[in-house]
Amino acid sequence: MAFTAVLAGCGSMSRGWLSALAAHPLLEGRVRVAGLVDLDRTAAEMLAAEFGLSEVAIGTDLDAVLAEVRPDLLFDVVVPGARAEVVKAGLRHGCHVLSEKPMATSIEAAQDLIAQAAAAGRIHAVVQNRRFVAGVRRIRRLLESGVLGELTALHCDFFIGAHFGGFREEMEHVLLLDMAIHTLDAARFMAGRAPRAVYCLETNPKGSWYRHGAAANAIFEFENDIVFTYRGSWCAEGANTSWESAWRVVGTRGTVIWDGEEHFEARVVSGDTGFLRDLADVAVPAPADAGQTHGHASVIADFLAAIEAGRPPETAGNDNIKSLAMVFAAIESARTGRRIPIAVQETPS
Repeated sequence: MAFTAVLAGCGSMSRGWLSALAAHPLLEGRVRVAGLVDLDRTAAEMLAAEFGLSEVAIGTDLDAVLAEVRPDLLFDVVVPGARAEVVKAGLRHGCHVLSEKPMATSIEAAQDLIAQAAAAGRIHAVVQNRRFVAGVRRIRRLLESGVLGELTALHCDFFIGAHFGGFREEMEHVLLLDMAIHTLDAARFMAGRAPRAVYCLETNPKGSWYRHGAAANAIFEFENDIVFTYRGSWCAEGANTSWESAWRVVGTRGTVIWDGEEHFEARVVSGDTGFLRDLADVAVPAPADAGQTHGHASVIADFLAAIEAGRPPETAGNDNIKSLAMVFAAIESARTGRRIPIAVQETPS
């Protein structure tokens, strides 16, 4: 099945979307972008020219372009503060909507979008592209195999000196809200367990070029007594980690270490005597489905397949809200200095 789409928000993020649609084999011939919308018409025109979209409706009024094109899909790449109205416009016009993260600017707003999508009988999902990388999928498969025993803890480090310029450098809670959600969502996916509480310290270190919240340290409690710790900074110069973070995942029988790129070390106990038990290397299995390891393209492909099959996509709003809840609970903990319970009321998709 081929889909038509309108893309709203023609800033730098939109290029990743259009590049995936134009060039990735998973999406070849699947989507025709028939409309571009931006408050700055020139930005939309320049994007159309860059990607050779000669027969495309261009405008500054989303409702007008949706009415003209009547697309199957709306790709929402606007800034977070505009997300709710853009998603609701897409649903009003009968579109399935795929949004950039974060899903919403509050849990209440996210719950409202879930309800709106359910009432419209359409899918609203979120681009959590970093759970669709090979390393994350490999760790999930290793844990499911039981080789490491029962999962007890996940630990990750994210340290990058990122000089974006623009809106991010003016955001409140910039690391937690704009970047950490990727890592928190990946941890939730790896663990296969729901978050239950968090304690978080948020700082803006000396020398930070961000206005607020460029670093954070958080301890999350998951179901089944699993602990997840997050240490991160967007203003740490000198020794960048991978964008996927550096991970240590601990089970009752062994540990896997992942550098966030290509290197894994996994060992399990092989002996039953001695102060330090003997260890044996174990292989980290390949992903079960290589089609789920292509980041942005895999998210979009899963979204399209879900529409065709009449099922929820992996990053559907009523699931992604659990990752968003981790972010907002961490922000509340940082604000109050207290351990914050995490409880998300189940909402039908």
